[in-house]
Amino acid sequence: MKSIFKSGLIAATALFCGCSDFLELRPKDKLDAQALFSDPEGVKLYMANLYAQLPIEDFNYLRGGFNDFYGENMVAAMFTEEATHSEYQAHLTADNFSWWTEAYSLIRDVNILADAIPTLNIPNDQRTSMVGEVAFIKAYAYFGLAKRYGGVPIIDRVQKWDGDVEALKVPRSTEKETWDYILNQCDIASGNLPSAWEGGQRRATKWVAYALKSRAALHAASIAKFGSRATLSGTAVDMHLVGLTPDLANGYYEAAIKAANEVMISRKFSLYKPSPATPEEAAENYRKMFEDPANAPEETIFVKGYTKQELGHNYNIYYGPSQLANGWPHPGRMNPNLELVDAYERYDNPGKSAPIVTSDAPDDLTDYSGFRPDKNYRKFDTPYGIFEGKDARLWGTVILPGTQWKETTIVIQAGYVKPDGTAQIYSGNPYVNPADGKTYYVFGGANKTDYSGFDTEGGNYTRTGFSFKKFLDERIPTLYGYNNSLTDYIDFRYAEVLLNYAEAVVESGYTADNAQATAKKALNDIRRRAAHTNDIELTPENVQRERLVELAFENKHFWDLYRRREYHTLCNGSIMHALLPVIDLRENPAKYIFIRADIQRVARFTFLEKMYYHAIPGTTANGLVQNPQY
Repeated sequence: MKSIFKSGLIAATALFCGCSDFLELRPKDKLDAQALFSDPEGVKLYMANLYAQLPIEDFNYLRGGFNDFYGENMVAAMFTEEATHSEYQAHLTADNFSWWTEAYSLIRDVNILADAIPTLNIPNDQRTSMVGEVAFIKAYAYFGLAKRYGGVPIIDRVQKWDGDVEALKVPRSTEKETWDYILNQCDIASGNLPSAWEGGQRRATKWVAYALKSRAALHAASIAKFGSRATLSGTAVDMHLVGLTPDLANGYYEAAIKAANEVMISRKFSLYKPSPATPEEAAENYRKMFEDPANAPEETIFVKGYTKQELGHNYNIYYGPSQLANGWPHPGRMNPNLELVDAYERYDNPGKSAPIVTSDAPDDLTDYSGFRPDKNYRKFDTPYGIFEGKDARLWGTVILPGTQWKETTIVIQAGYVKPDGTAQIYSGNPYVNPADGKTYYVFGGANKTDYSGFDTEGGNYTRTGFSFKKFLDERIPTLYGYNNSLTDYIDFRYAEVLLNYAEAVVESGYTADNAQATAKKALNDIRRRAAHTNDIELTPENVQRERLVELAFENKHFWDLYRRREYHTLCNGSIMHALLPVIDLRENPAKYIFIRADIQRVARFTFLEKMYYHAIPGTTANGLVQNPQY
């Protein structure tokens, strides 16, 4: 039921070239379509190349773009309220997360195949599936372009060089024309792709095409509905190269609803372990789905796989807690923010975010000034007691202070309070407590390998009070070296399709086919998989909270902020926040208190409205109209 592809042309070449001499075809400057595409192994080789170029925002999608294997390892979540990098500043620029030259390289490669299909001497069913696969790849490629640049040049055939460079220049289509082209290609794909591939071949199916259409149509609908939240002007706006009018919103929402519904009524997919007995079971189920997507075949629709070390990714080395670095010098880089932790519900108050309350002060949730001796802090026996009763997905996504990971207690502590009320936060000498004779350390341990929080050395320690868990593999130790992690990446999963459906219904007010009740059920089914027992209402706020917590760190929230035009409101001279666990020696035995605080060593950031569209490169040479304000 799921469709999975293996990343990398290198791996594909090694796999397929032993069967035929495709790389020895003559002439070497032209593609012999009959020789290549009429042989199943040739098709596999060429398709592997196309799939490897898809703009799938996986583990190797970093600030520098796709397949950015080395360097600072800054992912999209670090530019939102989801997380903070432990060392670097997350300030977006027009060059971050871009995709232009590589996009048109993929489009040319898929057009080569598209132009060859009518000429091939192949069975009709093979031709049909090729048509579907070509359409899917085109849809995905142009989706990657449209959400970054708005309307773009649509090139649907291989361009022939005849010495006239002007003849090769294709003007930008309007943003509406571009989105309509994407959805049309999704329709062609779903109408021609098989429900599954014979022999379990790991390629796009009609269900993947429907899932892509639900995601793309929701994106377009949101721009139409919420585009006025951002003020843009200029030639590109006047020519409708960027922007969609509000009257288009419901049409795109309906397209998203119908595409998602096709997946839902197919009964090919379902939520993984939808009825846990306890929150603890729910947390573990959720964690295991991402540790190894093979655990959840019923939920995974499209998965990008990794099969060879040195061609993998770096999540396990960069994002695991410092205590378990196993000699790797750069751990602990992904620090979940307090804003994300606050968003998770409590079981005793469903339907609302549950910000962490640290004291009985009336300004508790807005006080980030640090430790106050006069404050009546809530006290806990453990460094994780304050999180008890929070949504299971928090426990499956984030390593909370004092919890176990790989049979190790992860120590995250920001300081201690002496019996006289003097606090040592972020720095201070070891203190021997007269009440119990024990020695207490600011960061909770005597040696740098004994703790995972707040030390400033090397950027190896969380500065938010939380470490990262989702996608990491608890079963294996950290393996020294780059690109050795082989955890598969889930690109499309059933829970996202349900959330796409729910959002499209609630934002559009769509009522046909009992959609309101179906959307409410979809929303609450996801919550029940997280061990919630009370249904909540279908509201825009509830849907967006569910998207944030259910899809955390899956590179969805970054684009949710873009498409709903919320980024400039979230990041307006803003700074994100941390939660500081502090051991309080005023009590005997000692208790833990928690302090809401600004994240240390972070500069404030403002998202400029023009960044809802990226700058188009090379406009002097290609003659394209530039996006607003660049």
